[in-house]
Amino acid sequence: MKNQINSCSSICVRHDDPGHFLRVLYESLITGGLAGVVVEAALYPIDTIKTRVQAARDGGKIIWKGLYSGLGGNLVGVLPASALFFGVYEPTKQKLLKVLPENLSAVAHLAAGALGGAVSSIVRVPTEVVKQRMQTGQFASAPDAVRLIIAKEGFGGMYAGYGSFLLRDLPFDALQFCVYEQLRIGYKLAARRDLNDPENAMLGAFAGAVTGVLTTPLDVIKTRLMVQGAGTQYKGVADCVKTIIREEGPSALWKGMGPRVLWIGIGGSIFFGVLEKTKQILSERSQKSHNS
Repeated sequence: MKNQINSCSSICVRHDDPGHFLRVLYESLITGGLAGVVVEAALYPIDTIKTRVQAARDGGKIIWKGLYSGLGGNLVGVLPASALFFGVYEPTKQKLLKVLPENLSAVAHLAAGALGGAVSSIVRVPTEVVKQRMQTGQFASAPDAVRLIIAKEGFGGMYAGYGSFLLRDLPFDALQFCVYEQLRIGYKLAARRDLNDPENAMLGAFAGAVTGVLTTPLDVIKTRLMVQGAGTQYKGVADCVKTIIREEGPSALWKGMGPRVLWIGIGGSIFFGVLEKTKQILSERSQKSHNS
């Protein structure tokens, strides 16, 4: 069973290969980057709607035009961010699965997901700041957004809401990948075979939807802090929570849950489907190259 857990949802290469780590890193960068870009491009309008719903204060009007605002600039950031996440996640996961008892495989997935999220946040946060400012109509282009944010707020403006981003994304990444990996392990053991593409997509959708629901309040807080710019409406995470509850009621912390769960559920299906298929293709190429 230990071997099954170690091999589950990981890139298949020989563990005695001296280039094992570099090959895992290389293939993780490719699979993560590709999966991230595909999901972002396919579901960007839903993300824009979610952001606008969350950013609107009580009674605020939701604009339905320009749902692709900021997509190009966002993809430029999503590609390296997703690649970096998986470049950290996959090797860390495999290392932890080797050293931890098999009944603690969930710990390996949680830890690897959180670490991947923390490292990739260096790229993800500026990307998210620019994206959400453009989604809410503050800027017309990504270059203008970057230039004006730095001019008005300093370089730190590119990392507005960084703490709230980590507050949302570290538990989100850890939970989503842990739920997906554990479901995949259980499903594979029960079926006694490798999962097919629709099954991977189904498990990815479920993991994404569940995690999306649980982390919606954290996402609302992150969005409010990121889009306020140089404004001082919220002085931090705690003040943001208190102000939202006082002025709009507790239900405001769940704003945008519908489009968020739809986006992440469908996104999880596409993301993990593309991820596992790309892993399979790269694994087969690696094995052919090794055997030849």
